[in-house]
Amino acid sequence: MQCSWKAVLLLALASIAIQYTAIRTFTAKSFQSCPIPSPVNCSPSQEADVAERLCDESPTFSYNLSRKTHVLVLATTRSGSSFVGQLFNQHFDVFYLFEPLYHVQYTLIPKLTQSKSTTDRRVMLGASRDLLRSLYDCDLYFLENYIKPQPVNHTTDRLFRRGASKALCSPPVCESLGGIDLHLEEGDCVKKCGTLNLTLATESCREHGHVAIKTVRVPEVSDLRALVEDPRLNLKVIQLVRDPRGILASRSETFRDTYRLWRIWDGTGRKPYNLDVTQLTTVCEDFWNSVSTGLNRPPWLKGKYMLVRYEDLARNPMKKTEEIYDFLGIPLDTNVERWIQNNTRGDRSSSKHKYGTVRNSAATAEKWRFRLSYEIVAFTQHACQQVLAQLGYRTVTSEEELKNLSISLVEERDFLPFA
Repeated sequence: MQCSWKAVLLLALASIAIQYTAIRTFTAKSFQSCPIPSPVNCSPSQEADVAERLCDESPTFSYNLSRKTHVLVLATTRSGSSFVGQLFNQHFDVFYLFEPLYHVQYTLIPKLTQSKSTTDRRVMLGASRDLLRSLYDCDLYFLENYIKPQPVNHTTDRLFRRGASKALCSPPVCESLGGIDLHLEEGDCVKKCGTLNLTLATESCREHGHVAIKTVRVPEVSDLRALVEDPRLNLKVIQLVRDPRGILASRSETFRDTYRLWRIWDGTGRKPYNLDVTQLTTVCEDFWNSVSTGLNRPPWLKGKYMLVRYEDLARNPMKKTEEIYDFLGIPLDTNVERWIQNNTRGDRSSSKHKYGTVRNSAATAEKWRFRLSYEIVAFTQHACQQVLAQLGYRTVTSEEELKNLSISLVEERDFLPFA
């Protein structure tokens, strides 16, 4: 039986009302995609029931209408990412997480190392993107799928580097701390705060204006496209790069067992026949592919991507930090400024901890020139010649040139954010 003109009129009015409600809801918090029943072969008595049932069965899409800024520091190991992470960790209105993807890696691929193929590393990308999306939405319960042993009553003492996140070591997440603990060391956080209550952590995340995450477990910016284009997020990517020669020197000193053969070559002058060169070339390939994507400025990265060289940040930390916050559209906090002043002028003893951030930043950026032999530097320059040129790192042709600090190996480049 066909609908009468009254039924059609009622449907039209209902449609207008639903659209008005959707617009109001969208501007407040979220909207529901709610199908409207067809006026064909329907009766007035069925209209409300059908519409209500379809609304109940349709998915709800939450959109980032609060305009929280979601920041991802995309980096690789020993590129200065812990330092950059602190530029957000110290901000009073930023909820910062240090390497939450660690748990994804060690659940899915527990034996993954830097020397594995990119195919192995990409096994975890889907799970990593899902976790990042949940964390940016302040759903920290999603982490429980990857924390081993499984948290009990949403509490755990196994969150990787919990103490590296100021928000997780402060009230309301940690009520035991007082004013004297404002500069709590990472290890002391776990001792004084006890187990982490993920419910309190979720509440703290929602109270902050912005969320920042640092990771070295996503190879390239193109791997983040689904998140960048997700309308529920306001994701902005800070890609941190460093001279591959500096990365190799730092890894050889920090991960002594993993990079043992590189150390043998450096000490004896003889290159081991079984040297795993992918420990170097993978870094350069990832940099080349990711930076090429960013500098080509695809439409999906418009206003979402900023390239930062560690060396530029180390030499002018305050200026570069101001540029980063200007790109993000977040006011720079005085806590961040104070932290920079206190943590970029350290003496030699201040940089002994491998994950520490207190150091003479300018000197640290150049230290690799005295750690690597010229033979290894020459090998690195040949293996990574494309990315060195792409990022503005000069090569050297002799031992004397390598050790001469009056010769800068970093060209003046202005990598403007993709606005």
